[in-house]
Amino acid sequence: MTEITESLSTFINSLLEGVGSWAPRVLGAIVAFVIGLWVIGLLMKGVKKLFETKHLDATLKPFLTTVMSFALKAVLFISVAGIVGIDVASFIALLGIVGAAIALGFQGSLGHLASGIMLLFFRPFKVGDLIEINGELGFVKEISVFVTLIETFQNKTAIIPNGTITANKIVNYTSVGNLRVDMPFAIRYGADIQKAMDIVSTVLKNDVNVLKDPAPRVAVNNLGENSIELVALPYSSVDGYWDVYWDTRQKIVEALVNANYEAPLPQRVVTMIK
Repeated sequence: MTEITESLSTFINSLLEGVGSWAPRVLGAIVAFVIGLWVIGLLMKGVKKLFETKHLDATLKPFLTTVMSFALKAVLFISVAGIVGIDVASFIALLGIVGAAIALGFQGSLGHLASGIMLLFFRPFKVGDLIEINGELGFVKEISVFVTLIETFQNKTAIIPNGTITANKIVNYTSVGNLRVDMPFAIRYGADIQKAMDIVSTVLKNDVNVLKDPAPRVAVNNLGENSIELVALPYSSVDGYWDVYWDTRQKIVEALVNANYEAPLPQRVVTMIK
């Protein structure tokens, strides 16, 4: 019984000595970690304000702030490990091994990261551009480390992985600065073609949403089976694209109806054989 009591007493004393030795380090590490996160938050706010003052490209801001925040937190984590008493060199080596294992498990995510870097380096588009990618059409809202955010015309936010973007066709509607809006329409055979073209040209010239340069044009596009197919070719700004696409098209239809141009219908020629 005496031996058991002595063994238990020795164990408790060892435990108390260990706690007494480690407690200040753990407490100091916790305090350092909390203060470090607070300082990093202040630094990141300062960096964001600096970016705004220097008018840094809006495309780079989210990417750079994310990378800087991650790097500062990694340094803080290693510093806290040193305060606890963990050998920093060994800890960094361990982090390298763990990082390699995580990288193997998240190869797709690393691919998105690499694609994000490619998007920022080659710049096929930037924040604010109107693009079409992966079936989504909208304005680029943000290019982050792993994904790109697109705000569609339905006020939806499409979150597209960067790897998907670089692996598919990208259509940038903004890079040239204006857009041509092709508007096909048709008239019946026998109708006055030049008069119809003049009517549509007048609509385009009087529309405030249609650009004067490049100048709009109206042309014969095709001789269809039942109609003469014409096409109006107005240009618009990127922001005014849908105004021209919908409103100008309606004005063309109304102008042709007011000029007594009827919609072409299927035609058949019947020959009577006696």
